[in-house]
Amino acid sequence: MSDSNAPEHLDAKHERNREQRIEGIKRWVEYIKSEPPETWEPQQNAVVNDQLDAAQSVQTSASHQQHVKDDAEDILEEESNSGDDSR
Repeated sequence: MSDSNAPEHLDAKHERNREQRIEGIKRWVEYIKSEPPETWEPQQNAVVNDQLDAAQSVQTSASHQQHVKDDAEDILEEESNSGDDSR
């Protein structure tokens, strides 16, 4: 028996994951605003370097790269619509 609600379930899961990523980014922004760069810069560098290594090792597809770009644009648009100019 197939689950006719599977696409909606997946869409909802993807939306929850996206919202969780955005909340994590917002928490990180608050953290870097509250701490000196000497505290968070090494942490950020480690995360970025690990992400670059991971991306290079799996050779992400063009469609995935576009997905990431679209998410980033959505985040920037959401920030501009909320009036948050404190980047």
